[in-house]
Amino acid sequence: MSHRDSHDVIVVGAGASGLAAATALHAAGRDTVCLEARDRIGGRLLSAPTSDPDRALDLGATWFWDGEERVRALAARSGIETFDQHLAGDTLLQETTGTHRLTGNLIDAPSRRFANGSQSLAYALAAALPADILRLNTPVTAIHPDGQGGLDLRTPAGTRHAGHVVLAVPPALALERIDFGDALPADLVRLARSTPVWMGAVAKVVAQYPAAFWREEGLAGAAFSRTGPLQEIHDMSGPDGRPAALFGFAHARTVRPGFDKAVTAQLVALFGPAAATPDVLHVQNWSTEQWTAPSTVPHLADYSLFGHPLYQQPTLDGRLHWASTETATDHAGHIEGAIAAGERAALAVLAAPPVPNSRSITVTTTSR
Repeated sequence: MSHRDSHDVIVVGAGASGLAAATALHAAGRDTVCLEARDRIGGRLLSAPTSDPDRALDLGATWFWDGEERVRALAARSGIETFDQHLAGDTLLQETTGTHRLTGNLIDAPSRRFANGSQSLAYALAAALPADILRLNTPVTAIHPDGQGGLDLRTPAGTRHAGHVVLAVPPALALERIDFGDALPADLVRLARSTPVWMGAVAKVVAQYPAAFWREEGLAGAAFSRTGPLQEIHDMSGPDGRPAALFGFAHARTVRPGFDKAVTAQLVALFGPAAATPDVLHVQNWSTEQWTAPSTVPHLADYSLFGHPLYQQPTLDGRLHWASTETATDHAGHIEGAIAAGERAALAVLAAPPVPNSRSITVTTTSR
């Protein structure tokens, strides 16, 4: 069908940074749409529901800390229940020589979590947007200057036009999935292709149990291992220990046939026979998420590139703005950094001069 599809701003990605940018731009009166490749919002904010009402287990980002005021304020004004990470108890160390109990929690620092999962933050941001602003199942495959001061974006459904684009996806993913032609500066291309993707090479494993039995043994649920497959383990139980859960991180490269059994065996070796039969075992391998991790993700390891000055500068004549947690100058890799990057990009758009010869265009799209 034919229709007019031109906007002041198009935000690419409906994770925390994209939604933060879209809500700020919409609140400022800019004609904005947010295109998301997935069939859901949240990006790396992903929470699995449980049988406990208003309780979820995080398969992506989990915590926030003191000083992360954007996250705290968003949760408070949205009525999202938060609670302290469980800290009490001893730590376990797993080595080839066996398992050792160490006094106190030597892994976890004071932090807070979201009772209904971190994805509730994404839902709260989206609730401030009219329904037609969010377009799911709409990957952007190309972004090119239109020759008149704006940008054209190609999607499977057709071409869209924008005066500004906020690119709220990991830079390395953007360079692999989106065709920019030769429009981007060479130094920016090198930087983006080299920047790691937060959690992109990680598998997160969550084991839910009927009760937090480890607490009864005076354990914090905290462990670190030199044998694996989980290298680091934490208590992920909800408020008052419900739902009860442990979670750990593994290198994505270790996820292969038999991984689930290896994880369960490790949990038994650490926490005893009660760990042998979790009610549910979630394995979220972020390296296989096509809209999170590029194919190069195992080789991207220079985290000093996070928040690089080039990401703070709009490119393509000031019309393309970078916004993802990897581009944040503070709290990069955190939810706070994602929201800050989205807000920074929105402010840059609002401060920019109008696009010369801005116009609405008629494009032909096809149903996907």
